[in-house]
Amino acid sequence: MLKRIAAADIGVALYLLCAFIFLIVPIPSPVLDVALAANMAIAFAVLFNTMFAKEVLDMSFFPTLLLFTTIFRISLNVSSTRLILSTGSPGNVVETFGQFVGGGDLIMGTIVFIILIIIQFMVINKGSERVAEVTARFTLDAMPGKQMAIDADLNTGAITDDEAKLRRDKIQEESSFFGSMDGAVKYVKGDATAGLIITFVNIIGGITMGMLRQGLDFNAAIQKYTILTIGDGLVSQIPSLLISLSTGILVTKGSKEADFGQVLVSQLFGVPRAMYFVGAVICFLGVVTPLNIVLFLAIGLLFIVSGRIVANNIEVAATEKTVETEEEEAEEVRKPENVTSLLQVDPIELEFGYGIIPLADVNQGGDLLDRVVMIRRQIALELGTVVPIIRLRDNIQLNPNQYIIKIKGIQVSEGEILFDHYMAMNPGFVEEEISGIPTFEPSFHLPATWITESQRERAESLGYTVVDPPSIIATHLTEIIRQHISELLTRQDVQNLVNNIKESNPSLVEELTPKLLGLGEIQKVLQNLLQEGISIRDLLTIFETLADHAPITRDTDVLTEYVRQSLKRAISARYFAPNEPTSVVTLDPKIEQEIMNSVKQTEQGAYLTLDPERVKQIMNSTGDEIAKLENLGKNPIIVTSPIVRMYFKKLTEDYYPDLIVVSYNEIDTNVELQSVGMVTA
Repeated sequence: MLKRIAAADIGVALYLLCAFIFLIVPIPSPVLDVALAANMAIAFAVLFNTMFAKEVLDMSFFPTLLLFTTIFRISLNVSSTRLILSTGSPGNVVETFGQFVGGGDLIMGTIVFIILIIIQFMVINKGSERVAEVTARFTLDAMPGKQMAIDADLNTGAITDDEAKLRRDKIQEESSFFGSMDGAVKYVKGDATAGLIITFVNIIGGITMGMLRQGLDFNAAIQKYTILTIGDGLVSQIPSLLISLSTGILVTKGSKEADFGQVLVSQLFGVPRAMYFVGAVICFLGVVTPLNIVLFLAIGLLFIVSGRIVANNIEVAATEKTVETEEEEAEEVRKPENVTSLLQVDPIELEFGYGIIPLADVNQGGDLLDRVVMIRRQIALELGTVVPIIRLRDNIQLNPNQYIIKIKGIQVSEGEILFDHYMAMNPGFVEEEISGIPTFEPSFHLPATWITESQRERAESLGYTVVDPPSIIATHLTEIIRQHISELLTRQDVQNLVNNIKESNPSLVEELTPKLLGLGEIQKVLQNLLQEGISIRDLLTIFETLADHAPITRDTDVLTEYVRQSLKRAISARYFAPNEPTSVVTLDPKIEQEIMNSVKQTEQGAYLTLDPERVKQIMNSTGDEIAKLENLGKNPIIVTSPIVRMYFKKLTEDYYPDLIVVSYNEIDTNVELQSVGMVTA
């Protein structure tokens, strides 16, 4: 492989070196013949490669190739010009093109040359330049949309991370290619212009040299040097024309699934009715006009017969496809049912009725997929864990405007929206009511009102909080994910987190796992933190704390308390205001002692043995104190001693799941607390 690469590199280097030599060193006509023949062969190679390339990136180095071939062709022009002016014998290739292509006639050769120049300049170069410019602009403009489509496919699970990376790389390569092509086309145009100028210089210089140096009269000089110059121009312009044609083919190529020729022929001659019409028109022209009736009838009948053959082929292909489909269906029926795919359970699913589809369809202007991507990023920044892929599915069994949220295949929440409406919520200080359809906000079950687009501006001016349907769904989904993020954290997720921290702190990870704690025990600690909304982004501190205390105890609940205490700055920043007193409720020391006396330790963990009637009394008192805080517009926070916190939280989580329970050791020293009550019973 290395030898082949080295040989290719040497070949390209020699190619460019020859171009440089031809520019400054006189070369004999036999060497020029070889170079001109090689130049023509390379031009044909470029043309046929662009024809059979299935997509533009198969010729990703085409802009560089244009530069190389252009400089090589110009160097040959310079060498042939030097031979024409100095010796009048530029070699077999140039003389043959001048005599054979031009018919040995000055006027005919001039006309043929001018026609080639017009085709080159006015048709191929100009068209290729414009197409390259437009394609580059549209490709660059389409990049953001393509990136969003890739993110949407990745988010819905349609593609993997590796496939998404490949598609992003391809988009980047396409944009770079078309951007380069936009400029590289100028090489071809400049090459044609230079060839034209060189031709006129050759004619004038040749006539002058023939008359002054070789003693020819004017007619003989113009006859000899004009034909040679035309031959030189033709032998350089024909490869240039081929390269220009290659450029046009490449920038206009649309098919990616089949060869150029096959697609072109099938699209041009693949519709039987079109073939019939063409044949009928050609036959009609042959019969009713003085045109050659035999020729036109033959061509017309050829089109009609070809159309019939194409129609038969289409019918046969359709029949074969039908039979093949029926055979596949029969084979599928005969197969034993493959139920493995049915066992897969998606961690998070959002199913919605057909009325909500426009919100999720990018083609209809929906941005729900983008919002789902932002949810995953938001949770990752807020809680330090990766949210699994969220599946979005339409479900015709739901009401048109209904949606449901599933966690591990089980419905946990639902909601309903009104399309083309907005939800207005009173933040508490708006006195004037706004007319609309009464409803409840699905995330927090707050009273709200559906209003129309025309009412939106007035509602906002009155102080209402107005949100659109995609925001409602996104907020609801975010809250559900927050509530269940602890159970969505798998061992594999924990292993990925461990691998990340291991890159920068290998000694810490080696000390912690598997020597002190297993992966499942670390998972349980992280789940405990997430269950109460504590971020696990600071994994270094969490692992350091676990490594410090795991030699003493492997009780994951106790280890969680140690970790919470080491994260007290984060907990304080989350729940307490930095520069003002925070209203909290404390726990009666007698109740704390009562709770501790009822703790029973077992191999499976600790549990409380409090009398149910006593639990009810404590919960009633807790509810009364929580109500005090809520009436003040404060978050319900209860502060306990460190040893009691986890047991009291377990006691209250079934009654008051949103209650915040922290210990004194989890509060930073600069936090000022203001007790407004005490739980006592």
